[in-house]
Amino acid sequence: MRAPQSMAWIVLIGVLTACTSAPAEERSAPRATPSPTTTSTAPESPSPTETSPSPTRTAKPPHPVSLPALMRKEYDGRDLRVGRVLARTDAYTRYFATYKSGRLTISGILNVPRGDGPFPVVVLNHGYIDPAIYDNGQGLMREQDYLAREGYVVLHTDYRGHAQSSPDRSAEQRLRLGYTEDVINAVLAVKASTNSKIDGERVGLLGRSMGGGVTLNALAVQPGLVDAAVVFASVSSDTVDNFNRWTRPERAGAARQIIAAYGSPEANPWFWRHVSPRTYFNRVTEPVLMHHGTADESCPIAWSRTTLSALTSAGVDARLHVYDGEAHAFGPQWPRSMQRTVDFLDQHLA
Repeated sequence: MRAPQSMAWIVLIGVLTACTSAPAEERSAPRATPSPTTTSTAPESPSPTETSPSPTRTAKPPHPVSLPALMRKEYDGRDLRVGRVLARTDAYTRYFATYKSGRLTISGILNVPRGDGPFPVVVLNHGYIDPAIYDNGQGLMREQDYLAREGYVVLHTDYRGHAQSSPDRSAEQRLRLGYTEDVINAVLAVKASTNSKIDGERVGLLGRSMGGGVTLNALAVQPGLVDAAVVFASVSSDTVDNFNRWTRPERAGAARQIIAAYGSPEANPWFWRHVSPRTYFNRVTEPVLMHHGTADESCPIAWSRTTLSALTSAGVDARLHVYDGEAHAFGPQWPRSMQRTVDFLDQHLA
C-alpha cells in the first residue's frame, strides 16, 4: 500500500483560465465494449485502429523512423542516480536525477515522499516547451507536487536535448520519436533501481499535451511496460494532425526537412501511418485515463474523442473525462481532474 495521503497540496502554476466550473461529462468504455457511448454534442470523427501485421512478421526491416523500428529496439534503461537536493517540503524531498537512455544521459527531477516506502512511481512526460529555454523539471509542476503529496515517487523526465540531458540535434527531423525511447528507458531505470524508497513493480505514466502523445507511443511500442497511463489534453494520436497544426505553419524549415526526408502526408501516407500510435492501438494492454477540456485552444477535444474511439475499438480499457469550459492548461477543475487521476492510479497501482 502507498503512504497515507496528505490533504495539502500546493499549486505551483497560476490558474490560466477564469472559466466557470461546470459538471464534467464522463465517457467510459470497458474492454468488452467495442465502442463508447456518448451524450456529448461535440462532433465525433472516429477513426478505427489499423490492424496492420506485426512488424516482426514483415519481410523487410521497418523504416528507421517509425514506431515499428522502436518496437524492434532493445532497451536498457538503467543507472537511475539521485543527485543533489533541490527542495524539501513537509511531504517530500525533490532531487536532481539522471538515468541512461541508450548512450544518452537524461536529466530530470525525482520527488520522494517522506516515510519508509517503498512507494509506487509515476513517470511524468511534459508537453512542448522550446528546448532552448527549457529548464530542469520545468513541466507539470503542479502534478509533480500533487502526486508526491499523495504518496507517489515522481520521476519527471527532461527528454534528450532538454536541460542537462545529452543533446540530440536530429530530434525534430526524427519526429521526436527519441522522446519515446527516453520515457521507456525511464520506466526501465525505475524498475532496475535498488533505492528502497522506489517500488519498481508499481509504475504508471502521465503525459500532458505533447507528452500525452509520447505516452501513447510508449504504450504501443512496449505493451506491459507500466500498470496504467493518464493523458491530459493530448495531441492527436494521428501524427499527421500534429504535423499540419504546428510543424507546417510554425516551423517551416523543419517541415521542409521532414518532407524532403520522408514525403508529405499526402504523398507518402504509408510512412505517416507508421509514426502514428493510433495505428498500433491493438498492442496496448494498459488501462488509459484521459482528461480534456471543451475550451482547449491548442489541442481540439475532437482529437481525444477520436483517440478514445480508436482505443476502445481496439479493446483497450479507456475512459475520457470531459471538462466543460476548461482550456488547455486547466484551471478551476484541475483539482478534480487530479483527484480522479489519483483514484485511477490507486486502483491500478495498488
